[in-house]
Amino acid sequence: MNFKKYENSNGEVIVYTGDPDLGLLEEVSQGPGHIWHSSLDQGYKNSFQDLVYFAATFWWHFNDYDSLDSCVSWRVNPNAFAVREDIWNQVHHFDVDYSTDHMKGLDFGFKALKYSGAVVLYQKDLFKPVNQKIKVFTKDRYLFYRKNLKYSHALYMLFRKGFWNFKEWKYYLWAKNNVNKANQKLIANKKLKSVEGHPTVSYIIPTMMRQDHTLQLLNDLKVQTYPPTQVVIVDATPENERHEHLYDFGKYPFEVKLKWQLSKGSCRARNEAIELCQGEYIIFGDDDIRLKQDFIENHIRFLQTYKVGACNGLDIMADHHKQNLVDLDEKIERLEEHRLRVAVSHNFNNANSCVRRDLVNQLVGNDINYDGGYGEDADFGLSLFKIGVPVLYNPFSRNLHLKPPSGGYRFWGAQAKILGKKRKKQPWELDSPVKYIRPVPSPTKMYQFLKHFSSRQNKEYKYKYILFYITKKSKLTAIFRIFNIPLKLLQFNKSRFYANRLLNLGTRFK
Repeated sequence: MNFKKYENSNGEVIVYTGDPDLGLLEEVSQGPGHIWHSSLDQGYKNSFQDLVYFAATFWWHFNDYDSLDSCVSWRVNPNAFAVREDIWNQVHHFDVDYSTDHMKGLDFGFKALKYSGAVVLYQKDLFKPVNQKIKVFTKDRYLFYRKNLKYSHALYMLFRKGFWNFKEWKYYLWAKNNVNKANQKLIANKKLKSVEGHPTVSYIIPTMMRQDHTLQLLNDLKVQTYPPTQVVIVDATPENERHEHLYDFGKYPFEVKLKWQLSKGSCRARNEAIELCQGEYIIFGDDDIRLKQDFIENHIRFLQTYKVGACNGLDIMADHHKQNLVDLDEKIERLEEHRLRVAVSHNFNNANSCVRRDLVNQLVGNDINYDGGYGEDADFGLSLFKIGVPVLYNPFSRNLHLKPPSGGYRFWGAQAKILGKKRKKQPWELDSPVKYIRPVPSPTKMYQFLKHFSSRQNKEYKYKYILFYITKKSKLTAIFRIFNIPLKLLQFNKSRFYANRLLNLGTRFK
């Protein structure tokens, strides 16, 4: 690459192509990004739609969003971008195997974001707009799939593009026989700085029929190296099962606010808690987790070091609900390297996340359409991305997720698997109770797909759902699953029926 160089006010070298606004480059180089571009104003916005055969509705970064000055976007124009020099030396460079510069840039940005952990940002007005059309040739498409994705994704693309298409077969076989998957290159984590100032922290605990676990979590919070300013508990335990005498809040070095929840659902619980929060940061947690002593401190250090407003911590599942922090240490030692590296998050977890309160207030809270189902945390994370907030994965704040066999908000959601008179109606059923056909997948997950992804992506999800239902289990029983497809389609369509009704209601918070 024939790079030009710019040294910012911190003495850090930024290399670039094209003709950026150097004043704006100085400004953005003080922020969280590693790579910057204005490609969404240069014909790249939502380009390479054939990536739908890889992710359909599950990869958050498939779509670019409107009316944002800055946001995460991997679609890089190689002729107009900037990158920190030390990051360029660590990540994948441009792949000369592609036939166009456009595809070299798309491949570079995808690898940098998905595999290397780089923060790749669109920045409006950093480079001048360009009116151009981005075309991806068949050969480059299969080359990209073979280099970056699982073999099954390329095979699925061939199936969807048409087994009868000679050109598709030609390049599918060429890529299969001549191309190897690219190596993954991870960029190094930054060393976390000490906490600057005295930021205040509110910790939210929604709980239900798990007072013993809540007390255990309060004890973990009591010994934090950077304790919370405030803990807000919203307890939905039914009145006849409460043991109010267990809560002795005077022994904790932080304010504890307790609200007995009269509404139903974890989304409503978190929203009620948010209204009581006063800290500069809000940490979302479940009631069934154990925390290391540096958990909160590392969240604040991480956000300050990486200069972002939201992060998602390392949530480690316990083997059983009796495990403790010693078991957590042992599990961390056995983790794969990529789980200990910082990256742009591809999910969001209400069991372990930290967000600046002004950003939480900007979104208002969790969408209560998810109550009784699943997906509210992913919806919250996606909503942050859609307003331009980079959400980073923070591997320094670790928790052990116990998942006890009883209690919790899933007590209500478990009713979704029951049919007949014993079933208790779920919030997402509205005024149309489930009768004889149980909706599968979860209507709230289907609602999420319809809410955040395009009609083409949702169509592709349906194809994948049925195909994987047939092929992912034993071949010996495949014939029985094929005969069961009419029922699966009825269940799928029933799920979409409820999802569409939620979509028509729109996002709700109360």
